[in-house]
Amino acid sequence: MPLFSAERAFLTVSELTQIIKGTLERELEPFWVVGEISNFRIPPSGHLYFTLKDDKSQISAVMFRRQGHGLGFQPENGMEVFCFGRVSVYPVRGDLQLYVESMEPKGRGALYLAFEQLKKRLAEEGLFAVERKRPLPFLPASIGLVTSLQGAALRDMLRIIGDRFPDRRIVIRPVKVQGDGAAAEIAGAVTELGRSGEVEVMIVGRGGGSLEDLWAFNEEVVARAIFAAGVPVISAVGHEIDFTIADFVADHRAPTPTAAAEMVVPRKADLMERVEEMRGRLLREIHGRLDQEREAWAGLARRLADPRRRLQENQMRLDELSLALGRRFQDHLGRLKNRLTQGVGRLSSLSPLAVLERGYSIAHKMPEGLIIKDSAPLKIGDLLRITFARGKSLCRVEEKE
Repeated sequence: MPLFSAERAFLTVSELTQIIKGTLERELEPFWVVGEISNFRIPPSGHLYFTLKDDKSQISAVMFRRQGHGLGFQPENGMEVFCFGRVSVYPVRGDLQLYVESMEPKGRGALYLAFEQLKKRLAEEGLFAVERKRPLPFLPASIGLVTSLQGAALRDMLRIIGDRFPDRRIVIRPVKVQGDGAAAEIAGAVTELGRSGEVEVMIVGRGGGSLEDLWAFNEEVVARAIFAAGVPVISAVGHEIDFTIADFVADHRAPTPTAAAEMVVPRKADLMERVEEMRGRLLREIHGRLDQEREAWAGLARRLADPRRRLQENQMRLDELSLALGRRFQDHLGRLKNRLTQGVGRLSSLSPLAVLERGYSIAHKMPEGLIIKDSAPLKIGDLLRITFARGKSLCRVEEKE
């Protein structure tokens, strides 16, 4: 047939590329493909452009911004990945192109890779620097706890702190510790509690779990909130073998919530024992020094035959000074005991038991044991346990106001 015959049909380039595009999209279902990333770039549009290759072939690929935001890791050149998507033709250039809908790193899980990438980046920024970590207060009057109200971690920490030094003030900020929104809640509670001025130290944590369960404590927003907190922070996430980003950025890391409670306050009985030990050591040192001085004066008296009267006077003066020093020490020791007694009294006045002694009581909704601060959630017939200064009682709600 002649080239310009009336019967000959001609395709435009656009028509040809559309035919190829339609055929590929119609005949080839979405699939998984494995390859190595190269020529990776992210322009201002936010889309991810790269080449996916193996040792024999390569294909251009794109992952649009909406799908890219869902990735838990940052793709890099040289990284081997699994990509799920479809093949089509980019009509403007007629290029064969892979349109990627999801991506997973080959060999290591996405969460593990995201953890390592964030850990490296925050370390380079100095968030893990040892020199910026703050010491814990020796005996904090108030302690903040950022954790779940339903977890065993909270009960364990309250029990340990109560056993070791029962008159400490505890400020609890309940949060979700896993699932959607958990990281934002944890970060918000850490920030608010650190700025409130209510606490001198803070414990952030939860019980053990899988990597996915603990993931909220690997989020960047939590790490930056801990770094910026106005008080020292103890991270107590999971069990002893679990490590999170929060552990690296916190001022101190405890292997478990129970260990964090032991770390934050000393045992009151141990402190009292140390005071008694120091008192005994001081008395022994004073008596030893006095004995040395007496022996020195006695030696002078023995060596000097003539001025015996002067030595006797000096001996009497030494005895007087010894008695005076003993009285001053006893007075000073008495003042220290009074200060300690007053301090213990002030601390005791802050105890919830002191509040109960003034006629107040605490209502717990049973069987959950939750403290009731508002009558709104109560229903007629609910069982309450009322704690008084001495004793408890059970009652039911008959009327609400």
